[in-house]
Amino acid sequence: MKYNREGNTRRVFLQQAGMSGLALVIGSSLAARGKEFGKSAGGDASEVTGTELMSWISIDTSGKVTIFNHRSEMGQGTWQAIPQIIAEELEVDMKDVTVKYAAAHPKKYGPQPQEGSFSVRGWYLDLLRTGATAREMLIAAAAGKWQVHASECYAENGKVWHRKTKQSFHYGMLVMDAARLTPSENVSLKERKDYKIIGKPLPRKDAAPKINGTAIFGLDKKLPGMLYAVVERNPRIRGKVKSFDDTATRSVAGVRHVMKVQRAVFGLLLEGVAVVADTLWAAMQGRKQLKIVWDDDGFEHLDSAEITARMQENLTKPIPSQIFEDAFKQANRTTEAFYEMPYQSHSCMEPLNCIADVMENSIAIWGPIQEANWIQADLSERLNIPIENVTVNMTFLGGGFGRKAFTDYPHEAALISKAIKAPVQVVWTREDDMTAGPFRAGAAYRCRGGIDGRGKIHSMQIISTSHFGEGTTENAAPAAVTVNSGQISGMAQPYYQSMPHYSFGGITTKCPIPTMWWRAPGANVDGFACECFIDELAHLAGADPLAFRKAHLNTSRYQAFTDKLAAISNWNNRSKNAGWGVAITESFGSIVGQIVKVFRPGTGKIKIDKVFALIDCGWYVNPDIIHAQVEGSIVMALGAAVFHETRFKDGMAVEKNFNTYRMPRINDIPEIEVHIMENNELPGGVGEPGLPPFAPALCNAIFDLTGKRIRKLPLSLNEF
Repeated sequence: MKYNREGNTRRVFLQQAGMSGLALVIGSSLAARGKEFGKSAGGDASEVTGTELMSWISIDTSGKVTIFNHRSEMGQGTWQAIPQIIAEELEVDMKDVTVKYAAAHPKKYGPQPQEGSFSVRGWYLDLLRTGATAREMLIAAAAGKWQVHASECYAENGKVWHRKTKQSFHYGMLVMDAARLTPSENVSLKERKDYKIIGKPLPRKDAAPKINGTAIFGLDKKLPGMLYAVVERNPRIRGKVKSFDDTATRSVAGVRHVMKVQRAVFGLLLEGVAVVADTLWAAMQGRKQLKIVWDDDGFEHLDSAEITARMQENLTKPIPSQIFEDAFKQANRTTEAFYEMPYQSHSCMEPLNCIADVMENSIAIWGPIQEANWIQADLSERLNIPIENVTVNMTFLGGGFGRKAFTDYPHEAALISKAIKAPVQVVWTREDDMTAGPFRAGAAYRCRGGIDGRGKIHSMQIISTSHFGEGTTENAAPAAVTVNSGQISGMAQPYYQSMPHYSFGGITTKCPIPTMWWRAPGANVDGFACECFIDELAHLAGADPLAFRKAHLNTSRYQAFTDKLAAISNWNNRSKNAGWGVAITESFGSIVGQIVKVFRPGTGKIKIDKVFALIDCGWYVNPDIIHAQVEGSIVMALGAAVFHETRFKDGMAVEKNFNTYRMPRINDIPEIEVHIMENNELPGGVGEPGLPPFAPALCNAIFDLTGKRIRKLPLSLNEF
């Protein structure tokens, strides 16, 4: 949906939203602009009673303030950050604020997809203006009651005060009058130095309910008359259901229905057999009794080795650029390296699940939904139901990482509910979650680079190959690779100016396995090859790895960043009996540098001693959230680099549960020290940028200690 930037004023939005009863939707003038706006810089709403003053704010007559979070909360901190932004300009204390989920409503809240670490960097000005506009309306209402000019009044701590008389009204006394006013087109925002709660490490509003068990995740939600379903899906993913025998399944007590079901994965309709029962246990026991004959014709059944070989072959196919080849030959010294990244499962701690209740002309969804608008639009189109009749209710997510952004699992649940004419909760087991995909795609890289006489990068080329989507079925076509073209996800932007000759390109590999986004998509694989190879070029130049990067990252922002990274890690005085590795990546508007220190204790096995992390995310809301996200990203990156991968045998995923797809344990986690750059840059993302630099920094540290380059993940610390 496209919105008219010029015509979408507060007054137009007000007219569209309408006024009725106690719930008055005024809305921010920029509420529906989403990403376009961003370039310039557990409960649900049905439980709230009060006057809705602005799209995100409801205040009842007692003065209770509710702020709606229009983004999903999967641990990344929007439940705290979004209300904290609004509360700053609204002049309320966060301890007095109740936070509720907003249902999917693109006309009211604008785009709500949770991707690209966009919640703060894309919405901060809009949210600040929302709080400020509501504050000014409340001040105007108080001024009207006192019959004074609004300039004689100010807001503080949930009240409006008259400066001279020291009289006050709490917001609940003013909200009905304020709701009748026309919002101002222009409001003044605070300067950063005047913030009272933004930039402060306030405790998260979702911490207590998650600790005491009252937080509602998808699996916790129940509806009257709800049934439960599990689905047996083809282990080769693309295969069809040829036939099935449900005789034994229907003999299990509590089983109500057995049926063939589909779910849309990109351009395909993948098939399975659903067992619906009174309890989840009965449904799971019934599924064990199913006898299914699969039709697996018409697509390849590949092993991991075959996929890797195909990728390696494809790296030689792009048509070379003669200009780059000539430049490459002119370098004083050159080197070449190949890198490989594995397939990965998302493996959220909360497996996929979704409740659907499909009526004749309406759909209601509840669950761990990462992309509410996408799912709302997808269900509307696929089931031919008006979008305004599709309600998507978000619960807390036990992890998302991109997987719960997809539309397939709500689609499957909706089709089952429609067929049985009852609400149903579809639950994926851990094995379902880890074998049915989509996965993070594996990737391969051919890197070549040269150093000039000054010890700087003269030329650099990275050719990559992977696939994305339902699984590419056509043969890879050769592509031209031109000079000074293309980009590598995660590469710091100043490199493109400091390297006189570069060439980045990719080619698609044919593979039937469905793949999709995985935390820090693109950068989580490209960043490994890029930052490892830059380290190889630094070694070729005989340069200090961090100083080498600083010499090429020649902007004031990056110069300050590399100096800070050296200072927090004491890089220039690093010990000689340990290995030190550095990597710096840029993604989602933020810069993250990490230094990993490794050593070899008496056992001989390499151990990670400490990780120093520095993030420059510009303007930020809550430092505690940033620390938690960077730490969590490092732990996730550690698992992906050292412990697990998804392999395929005869077209089927080999790793099915955590006994073979090992997650890092607490004794695997090194000390992590996180620092935040303080500057006046525009806000960047936080949830994803902390992941890409860890793997290359670790591999660079192992090289520093052992002299061995690691170019394929996952690695084993026992091998060195």
